[in-house]
Amino acid sequence: MSSFKEIVTKAIIGKGKKYFKNNYSVEASGVTNVLGCWVINHKFKGYKTGEKIGVDGSFDVNIWYSYENDSKTAVINKNIKYNDLFNVKVREDADLSGDTDIIVRALKQPSCLGVKVNNGIVSFDIEKELGVEIVGETKMKIAIEDDEEPWDEIYDDIDDEALKEIDESINLEYLEEIKENN
Repeated sequence: MSSFKEIVTKAIIGKGKKYFKNNYSVEASGVTNVLGCWVINHKFKGYKTGEKIGVDGSFDVNIWYSYENDSKTAVINKNIKYNDLFNVKVREDADLSGDTDIIVRALKQPSCLGVKVNNGIVSFDIEKELGVEIVGETKMKIAIEDDEEPWDEIYDDIDDEALKEIDESINLEYLEEIKENN
């Protein structure tokens, strides 16, 4: 016969991911060609805001370019801050009003898709993908067995004949012999 008990534990009560593609621009006069674009120092933190999850973050974009008819190079550094909101689907029986932890993961780190130069304005596309998990308290029902299972009897593999042979091979005067020889 079994019964059920409820256990309160922390578990993932909501999970979702979102892809972002954003265009940014920076002013840079005299740019002849863009030689490269790197995105570094991605930092982010999630928080609960009402029924939504917010993510505040930032990353640095470094654009390497040539100027003066490709005779010199320089790098533009731009720090980009973002605030994204998520509508994370939460389990039906989950309660967001209690103590929850928000875990944010970069499923795809920010990277540059392309850079264009037009009249001293450098515009670039950045893509990223973020995943959000909401960890909160939830209840689980588990089956409990009321009857304890019987103990299994353990038998040695040694039979009576083997025990008799061991007893007969014991030399009771062994310790006395060692004392005499030393």
